[in-house]
Amino acid sequence: MTNSNKKELSLEQLEELLKALQDRFEKNMHRHQGLEWAKIQEKLEANTEKLWSLNEMETTAGEPDVVDYDEKKDEYIFYDCSAESPKGRRSVCYDREALESRKKHKPENNAIDMAAAMGIELLTEEQYRALQTLESFDKKTSSWVQTPSDIRELGGALFCDYRFGHVFVYHNGADSYYAARGFRGSLRV
Repeated sequence: MTNSNKKELSLEQLEELLKALQDRFEKNMHRHQGLEWAKIQEKLEANTEKLWSLNEMETTAGEPDVVDYDEKKDEYIFYDCSAESPKGRRSVCYDREALESRKKHKPENNAIDMAAAMGIELLTEEQYRALQTLESFDKKTSSWVQTPSDIRELGGALFCDYRFGHVFVYHNGADSYYAARGFRGSLRV
């Protein structure tokens, strides 16, 4: 992650990010039919902290893109749309409690703290399933998703992937981590 103390982008970073977001938006119109880039860019430019979060998503290889628009709240919704779980966010356990409970071979970080530091949220199972209706993601990797408190209290956490033409939801110990498991995030702007 970049600029972790200062949640601002340089003019060069801002221009580079907006160009990357616009290019991705225009190449993937099936993800956001009926939405216009000019309105999204206007909204982004008025929310510099959200731009910082989108840049964090981008620099960790999440490839954020607009997937929906909430008319009631007048917010555009971005999800990580990288083909596989973002490379810069893999090999992490679920949360801080899980990280601290490991006696040996601790991962460097955990999904919940990383997402919070980036200003984003882990996808819910429902959001993950909605993302998979746009195209197939995580065909070789898996992604942690928000876990209900009753499961988490028992030491577990949920993750999802896409195999055999279906979305699968699994459980694992929250302290587990794998090179092919990361997390996908969402951001409202």
